Amino acid sequence: MPVEPLSQKEIEDRLAELSGWSAENDRLTRSYRLTSHFAATAMVVHIARVQEELDHHSDLTLGYNTVSLSVNTHSVGGRITELDFGLASRVEELAPGHGAH
Repeated sequence: MPVEPLSQKEIEDRLAELSGWSAENDRLTRSYRLTSHFAATAMVVHIARVQEELDHHSDLTLGYNTVSLSVNTHSVGGRITELDFGLASRVEELAPGHGAH
């Protein structure tokens, strides 16, 4: 099934379900603060595993105690799709286990 870009209304409706996420320049973005560099690194590894499982990869940035994501779908010209929201939802599910907020 081909992936289609979401409309601005669809994006806004879906963002209402994801606390802390925003849409900027055709990307879903979110940053998390963690208790330590080790915790942030562990979260990055966990996110990378989810990305491999979904075969959907994002820009993922590791800071001292922060993790930031910037997500869009390259195959539709870098627009936001349902795949991006699927990845964002999975990251939201795993974040509390790493103490992220």
